[in-house]
Amino acid sequence: LKLRPHAVKLGELALDFLFPKYCVGCGKRGDFICSDCNRQLVRIHAPLCPQCGRPQTSDVLCPVCVSWSAAIDGIRAPFRFEGTIRQAVYDLKYHNIRALAKPLSGLLHDYLAGQSIPADVLVQVPLHSKRLKERGYNQSGLLAEGLGKLTGLPVVTDCLIRAKHTTPQAKTESLGERLGNVNGAFACGGSTFRGLSLLLIDDVATSGATLNAAAATLKSAGAKTVWGLALAKEI
Repeated sequence: LKLRPHAVKLGELALDFLFPKYCVGCGKRGDFICSDCNRQLVRIHAPLCPQCGRPQTSDVLCPVCVSWSAAIDGIRAPFRFEGTIRQAVYDLKYHNIRALAKPLSGLLHDYLAGQSIPADVLVQVPLHSKRLKERGYNQSGLLAEGLGKLTGLPVVTDCLIRAKHTTPQAKTESLGERLGNVNGAFACGGSTFRGLSLLLIDDVATSGATLNAAAATLKSAGAKTVWGLALAKEI
């Protein structure tokens, strides 16, 4: 049964009445991120390191990436992981406010429209089955699904899996620890990506080690290019 647009709108109004939205930044009723807080989001601007996406004074490889033989073609994120965006990610990830995925996907879509990133397919960064069972959903999967609806790009969920239960990257300190933590963490099966450009979707990028490990696995499955797109980046 396909609902007419006005019926969908009425349904959304009814939901807003029963479960009103409040801005995660200031608490004002109306939207999850109000227009004032949206304008104050700390955006990442060029020049950037072309590989990890860290803002810097020039567009050459940063010192870390110079010494890092990365598998991923590049990582980009529209926002710094602080303030309202940090709170939004936290609420989506740990407070089960899944409805936040829709506006956050919209922010990713707006950012992606201004980037020259090749993408034939969207791939979520997966959770290990143990963590997925604990949380009940994959926040990165929700973002990928929302972005897929906005861009029209297919979202593949049955290939990349988290084969190794790892310590959360936030609990590691150095790049070396993070690279070792996710070494062998991913496996791929069920789909072929030969000759395709993939866009990996995640909520937050820190060192980029997780995205890079996933990219290495996807390239071993035949992917032509793999870029990472996160909502926010720790600087």
